[in-house]
Amino acid sequence: MAVNSQPPAANARNGFRPDRFIRSMLFVPGSRPAMMPKAAASEADAVCLDLEDSVLPDEKASSRANVIGALQEIDFGHRLRMVRINSLDSEFADRDLMEVMEAAAERVDVIMLPKAASAADIEYVDRVLSQIEDARGLAQRVGIEAQIESASGFLYVREIACASARLEGLIFGPGDFAASMQMPASSIGEFDEYDAAYPGHRYHAVMLTIVAAARANGLRCMDGPYAGYKDSSGLSRACQIARALGFDGKQCIHPAQLATVNAAFSPSAAEVARASALVQAYEEAVAEGRGAATHEGRMIDAASLRMAQVILQRHTLTQR
Repeated sequence: MAVNSQPPAANARNGFRPDRFIRSMLFVPGSRPAMMPKAAASEADAVCLDLEDSVLPDEKASSRANVIGALQEIDFGHRLRMVRINSLDSEFADRDLMEVMEAAAERVDVIMLPKAASAADIEYVDRVLSQIEDARGLAQRVGIEAQIESASGFLYVREIACASARLEGLIFGPGDFAASMQMPASSIGEFDEYDAAYPGHRYHAVMLTIVAAARANGLRCMDGPYAGYKDSSGLSRACQIARALGFDGKQCIHPAQLATVNAAFSPSAAEVARASALVQAYEEAVAEGRGAATHEGRMIDAASLRMAQVILQRHTLTQR
């Protein structure tokens, strides 16, 4: 019975960061500084201070100042501190990187890059981060999170996923992806008449590809937001689909979504109990020298053991 009883290890190309395991990521517009302390005290595993879509063009400069002030002054506790810059094809991205990093690099955990279209995009951000960190003599390196939300990003996600050792995660962006693909949609992340017309899940291909690219490179993967923040049943359904596909968590646009998302991406007590019992049955069989292990009338093979270990590992991470 040559089955490894240790939890499955992530591919170390980019390196899994167990201290940065997240289920929920709460967006806060950079133009709304009053909301930032509330986000820092919320149930979110990560807070993303946004300089992109939620900020109007004439508020970009003042929003950078707001984000820098929040990073310097607010205690985010255990929450991962993210900053989403504007896309590289905009006039704002370079200033976002330069100003935020030069003023508060030691208080930034991850830079989120929207509309990542190729490995070159990740490499560019990596170089800029390295130049600023080296100039400031910073030992701690800031991570990168890449949003896959375009036709190009979908096609090149395999290359994007291994473009930099800084890369920590991939994120699906349903709204911009639908626009890039010219797929009709009446909302972001919600279920509408176009979803009902398609005999399946319209975003299955890109979502599963993102998960596979993430897992092959030791990255986390996050599902995009659900715009209907008052629609708890729709959010729950979206979370169930994302978790079924292997996502670690989901972005949130409102604090009211956090409890639902955290619960959906945490193993239930029943799942943990079943997984623990299966691993225990296997270990007892090994200790007794039995040639086969069974649990609840089923043989324990390598795959079933690994699935149980994944659940237990996730449970451990959610308890931190």
